[in-house]
Amino acid sequence: MTSSVGPAEGIGPLAELIRGSEHILVFTGAGISTASGIPDFRGPQGIWKTRTPIFYRAFMTDADARVAYWQQKAEGAEILEAAAPNASHRAVVELERAGKVELVVTQNIDGLHSEAGTTSDLLVEIHGTAREIECQSCHERSDPGAHMARFAETGESPICHCGGFLKTATISFGQQLRAIDVARAFDAAKQADLVISLGSTLSVTPAADIPLEAAMSGAPYVVVNQGPTEHDGLPLVTLRIEGDLGSVFPQAVKAALT
Repeated sequence: MTSSVGPAEGIGPLAELIRGSEHILVFTGAGISTASGIPDFRGPQGIWKTRTPIFYRAFMTDADARVAYWQQKAEGAEILEAAAPNASHRAVVELERAGKVELVVTQNIDGLHSEAGTTSDLLVEIHGTAREIECQSCHERSDPGAHMARFAETGESPICHCGGFLKTATISFGQQLRAIDVARAFDAAKQADLVISLGSTLSVTPAADIPLEAAMSGAPYVVVNQGPTEHDGLPLVTLRIEGDLGSVFPQAVKAALT
C-alpha cells in the first residue's frame, strides 16, 4: 500500500520522476482549476452537493429541462469568463515545451488548459468544453456569447438554425463520451512512461480508468490531490502526495527542468 506524503516531502520525488520521463500522461480534475476561481464538483463544497444534475435524456425530451439546463449554464458563465489559467496549468505547458508530454487528459470543461497554451494535438477534454455550444442534431459548434444573450432576453432554450437543440459542447449525465477522445486517451496511456493525476478524486469512470491503464502498462503513477481519492492505497500508485497541488506540481516541474 502506498503511503501519502505532504507537499514538502513530495516535490523532490516527483521532480525526479519527471526528470527521468519523456512520455508523460497528465490527467487533471477539478482541483487544478480551483485556484482559478472555479468551484470543484465533488468536494465538501462541490457543485453537485447543491445542484441537481440534468440528464441528457431529459434535456433532449423535456422543454422545461432544457430551460433549467440553460439557467444553470447562465449562472456559471460569469465565473467561467473570469477564470484564468494558474501556475499548475502553466506548469503543464512547460512540460510540453520541454518535449515531455505524451498527452494531457482533463476531466474539466473550463478550457483553461487550452487557454494556458496546451496545444490541441496534445489535449483531450474527455468531458467536453463549455467554451463552445454544439447542436445536438447537426453538431455545428459556435461561440456561447450570442446564445447566452438570447437566453437571457427570452428565457427560452436556444435552437440551432437546423432546428436542433443547442447545449454546451460538454458531456452531460447519461451522454456517451466521444469514442475518438476515449481511444486517444487510452492509446496514450499505453505509451506513457509516467502518469500524473492532478486534482482529481478519480471517482468518475471510465475517465478514472485512464491513469490506471498507464500504470498497468508499467508507468509509475503519481496522484496529487487535496483530499481522498478512489485510487488511494492501490498498489499501482507509486507516489501519493496529499495537499494543494499548486504547492507541489509547479515547483516539481521547475526543479525537474532545471
